[in-house]
Amino acid sequence: MANVAVDKDQQWLMNCLSASLDPNQEVRSFAEASLDQASLQPGFGRGLSQVAANRDLPYGLPALILKQFIRKHWQEGDESFQPPAVSSDEKAVIRGLLLSTLDDPNRKLCTAISMAIAAIAVYDWPESWPDLLPFLLKLIGDQTSMNGVQGGLRCLALLSGDLDDTMIPTLVPVLFPCLYTIVSSSQTFNKYLRTKALSVVYACTSMLGAMSGVYQVETNALMEPMLKPWLDQFSFILEHPVQPEDTDDWSIRMENFPSFNESLFMVIVGPLWQTFVSSLSVYTRSSIEGTEDPYEGSYDSDGAEKSLDSFVIQLFEFLLTIVGSTKFVQVVANNIADLVYYTIAFLQVTEQQVHTWSMDANQFVADEDDVTYSCRVSGALLLEEVATSCGGDGIDAIINAASKRFSESQQEKAAGSVVWWRMKEATLFALASLSEQLLEAEVSGLTKVSIGNLLEQMVTEDMGIGIHEYPFLYARMFISVAKFSSVMSGGILEHFLLAAMKTTGMDVPPAVKVGACRALSQLLPEANKSTIEPQMMGLLSSLTDLLHRASDETLHLVLETLQAAIKAGHESSASAEPIISPIILNMWVLQISDPFICIDAIEVLEAIKNTPGCFLPLASRILPYIGPVLNENAPTDVVKAAYDVCFDAIIRIVLESDDHSEMQNATECLASFVSGGRQELLSWGSDSGFTMRSLLDAASRLLDPDLESSGSLFVGSYILQLILHLPSQMGQHIQNLIVALVRRMQSASIEGLRSSLLLIFARLIHLSAPNVEQFINLLMTIPAEGYQNAFVYVMSEWTKQQGEIQGAYQIKVTTSALALLLSTRHPELTNINVQGHLIKSISGITTRSKAKSAPDQWTIVPLPAKILALLADALIEIQEQVRDAEDEDSDWEEIHGDMDSDKNLLSSAAATPFGRSGYEHLEAMAKAYNENQEDGYEDNILSVTDPLNELNLANYLADFLLKFSQSDRQLFDNLCQCLTRAQQDAIKVALNR
Repeated sequence: MANVAVDKDQQWLMNCLSASLDPNQEVRSFAEASLDQASLQPGFGRGLSQVAANRDLPYGLPALILKQFIRKHWQEGDESFQPPAVSSDEKAVIRGLLLSTLDDPNRKLCTAISMAIAAIAVYDWPESWPDLLPFLLKLIGDQTSMNGVQGGLRCLALLSGDLDDTMIPTLVPVLFPCLYTIVSSSQTFNKYLRTKALSVVYACTSMLGAMSGVYQVETNALMEPMLKPWLDQFSFILEHPVQPEDTDDWSIRMENFPSFNESLFMVIVGPLWQTFVSSLSVYTRSSIEGTEDPYEGSYDSDGAEKSLDSFVIQLFEFLLTIVGSTKFVQVVANNIADLVYYTIAFLQVTEQQVHTWSMDANQFVADEDDVTYSCRVSGALLLEEVATSCGGDGIDAIINAASKRFSESQQEKAAGSVVWWRMKEATLFALASLSEQLLEAEVSGLTKVSIGNLLEQMVTEDMGIGIHEYPFLYARMFISVAKFSSVMSGGILEHFLLAAMKTTGMDVPPAVKVGACRALSQLLPEANKSTIEPQMMGLLSSLTDLLHRASDETLHLVLETLQAAIKAGHESSASAEPIISPIILNMWVLQISDPFICIDAIEVLEAIKNTPGCFLPLASRILPYIGPVLNENAPTDVVKAAYDVCFDAIIRIVLESDDHSEMQNATECLASFVSGGRQELLSWGSDSGFTMRSLLDAASRLLDPDLESSGSLFVGSYILQLILHLPSQMGQHIQNLIVALVRRMQSASIEGLRSSLLLIFARLIHLSAPNVEQFINLLMTIPAEGYQNAFVYVMSEWTKQQGEIQGAYQIKVTTSALALLLSTRHPELTNINVQGHLIKSISGITTRSKAKSAPDQWTIVPLPAKILALLADALIEIQEQVRDAEDEDSDWEEIHGDMDSDKNLLSSAAATPFGRSGYEHLEAMAKAYNENQEDGYEDNILSVTDPLNELNLANYLADFLLKFSQSDRQLFDNLCQCLTRAQQDAIKVALNR
């Protein structure tokens, strides 16, 4: 395209753009403000496009700003939209100018233009921009303009992420031949362009893979004619050995790992293996030895990483997919031994890791915990898949390969190699990563090889090596011994246990101490008391000293080890309590904003508390810190002592602090005081009226609708304790409390906060029984913004949130409260309509444009029908948990028969009960439900003081349904007609007892 003439407005725009890059802050700020003001004027987008299309400008800034402009002003109704909107005429001009610039030779400019086109396509393509794809196809098909091919492919690569199931079937037959021409013409197109073409192929085939679940026949018919030539091309790319100096070659191979039909997969097995094997030698030189990788950390013009590590990781991911596929694993089954053998070599510590881990112990811990992704992590995942998918053959291949690699490392050591330790460390790392599978295989008889004997041979061979010379190998031996402690001899375990205890206090490399701590965490719980007792005081002292120098990941590890040491220390732990407790308490205070460290610190305090003779001194020491251990059933005198020290300060925090973390902790402490002190709490101060007013003032601040939700997060637990333990005092303020609850709930932005407030309404309903109708009438007199009254609002929110409420106690209270509401048959119930079930009206893949044009729609149902449906859903959940808890020949049977023909559900309830008695069913349901909820969620410890926590929900619902159905059969039958088949079945089971 010829250069665009520059008028006065465009010159001003170019000057502003240049000034926005000025190093002078005042100049830059003025230019940015001018651009923001200009963006509100008609024609700004056209001007930006014209400047972007002017090839005299050496930068792509106009296109980048244009992308931001499009996001803000292109589509009315979009969440990021800001007025004014771009006119239809201006949109057409912008689209045309951008397309005409795609053949620019400047890669960065071309990428910026492509991003702007992709931003527009989100809103306009294909409906308002039907000529976009034809233009791009023409561009990539014109071999006379490589710049045009480059621009078209870049744009297609960005657009391919938004392709859906309606576009792919018509696009692929036209697009793939063009892409195949590019990929297969290595003499005409360079590797960069061929890689881009493959990336588009990958995006399209990924969508086809997603479609195949629903449109398998159509997808197979579409792709089958094209697979053979494409696989031949993939084979050609993969068959050449990997070259260390050619990063574009790595990139094109990375785009070459899609899914294949089983019958065609054999075409690429040989070339793929060639790529895998040849990659190892290149990876060894460039990464492990660190002698050849000039491209480490480099990126191409599109921002894609070009390192060999990223290539090897993707290669492992592809191999993992193959091994994990029941279709393809048999293809590589004969080569599993070689696959494992080569994979272990890829797990060697790289030169970069040696440098990083030696300087940063936190990074070593993070990498060990799989927090960061690397060749070691992805290779270990591949070995794990081999063990899982290949059974005994896979286990034997892993053990044999490990033995072979161990022997090779010993041979290298004997030959005087300085890096012999790397292969041994990699072998131990591989085995330790698979410890669970290997131990299970030995126990089940899947393998006849003794894992313990193999490990003992490997670790005893080098027990005398220098810690400073081989720190990472020494660390790996510590970790491996701990992982396989159940199958190793007592002598070996004792040696490494005592060595680890001694190492924590020695001047050794950080990695060795990390390994020692990991070993201690696992070995101490099973250690012989007489063996460790003489060393325990020294260990506790060393770990306490390490706390002062640890941070981040290492701090977590040291706290974990300290917890294990305290539990194993017995008398030594009690002697060390005066030293350890203050340090942990100070750490808790300093790290209060870090939830993970706080949890670790609290667990250490918990271990101290459970040590004989440590509870009282810890309690007295913890009072100034407002310790969290106070909540756990502390004696009343301990609660009073804490009250005397800090009640006033906690009230001040709630009333005055703007720190949400502080407010949350203070709220929990207030709840603990009310739960522990109850009515006595009011007599602890000099003025009981002042204490109650302070509690109410705190509640008022926490329920302030203008307070950010995070600050109010635990107010539900606090209010719950007030109404449970100070009912007469709270009864005087019930109307004001409800008003505040409604206002706080309406302004809450955190779902958990709304759920906790709904729990309060549910508990108030129970407290109002048997006069629940009066409570409903009270709610009807209270206003709620946007709703007829507070009752309408609360029930609308409650019925939407009930399915998301978590915790056995919370579900018991809210579900039973819904039953109480329904039992009143209050006339207002039938006047309220609430959200029913989701209507799935959008077919195919839901793209962003579809979601915006057709948001989720819900049915509207009467409130009584919704309540009955929620009660049925609770029964379904309980019954499913019973089935999970019982053996395969469970007494539960599937209900057959057409429920739609059961116009009267009561008549079906007279059928013969199932195998065991109805009472036994309900007891089993309650037991399974409570166990499941306790496993999944840790109920607020304060809820145990509520009698409703002992409610047998299955019994309660069954009794309610029976009484409700008998009292008003016609209403019950009518409501049941609104239920799903599964909900009707669940009610039938409950009635058949």
